[in-house]
Amino acid sequence: MVTGQMATENNSQKKLIALLQLAYSGELAAAHAYRGHWRSVRNAGEKIAIRNIEDDEWRHRKLVGEMLANLGSGPSKRREIRATIIGRALGLMCHITGWLAPMYGAGKLESRNIREYETGARYARDCGRVDLIDCLLEMAEVEWEHELFFRSRVLSHALGRRLSLWPQPPAKETIRLSFKEEPVARSLAEESLHVAARAQSRRDEMFIAPREQDISQAP
Repeated sequence: MVTGQMATENNSQKKLIALLQLAYSGELAAAHAYRGHWRSVRNAGEKIAIRNIEDDEWRHRKLVGEMLANLGSGPSKRREIRATIIGRALGLMCHITGWLAPMYGAGKLESRNIREYETGARYARDCGRVDLIDCLLEMAEVEWEHELFFRSRVLSHALGRRLSLWPQPPAKETIRLSFKEEPVARSLAEESLHVAARAQSRRDEMFIAPREQDISQAP
């Protein structure tokens, strides 16, 4: 059972690293795209909001990079190059395509990012890296706020209200609530308690039993 558990944890860690590499480069592409986006809009409020979102993407990239290093890994050079090209190209296109298309594309992207970080939190849990969970869920919550902003902007446009939008994410509070209520999370917590109990039992056998034996053999 221990071997099977170790295999599961190793597999989850590999999935977590692959997801974080994707997210790390994705944040780079998004940051470049948003830089072009906020520079292309005329409304001062929208300009500030999108610029703040760009700042969030750079912060997320830093956090994800630290997670990768902590896991003994790093970014994919191929993805980094591709992300730079795509992000800057999208940033330039924002000046050409008009107002609505970048807002729509950004909202759809942020919706995907929510699920990405939620999935990352589950991989972190399954490979025993509980220290990464809170940060991953916090980033999912921030992406939720980004999605809400872009959705609201699309719906403020007459044509946008006639478009078929991407599925609306559940309420923000469900990000952490659903994570806590998952049966897998509970079963893993129970397994951790059993592991701790078995470890304590082994320690008792190693340290207490010999002492009792010494006492019984004392003259």
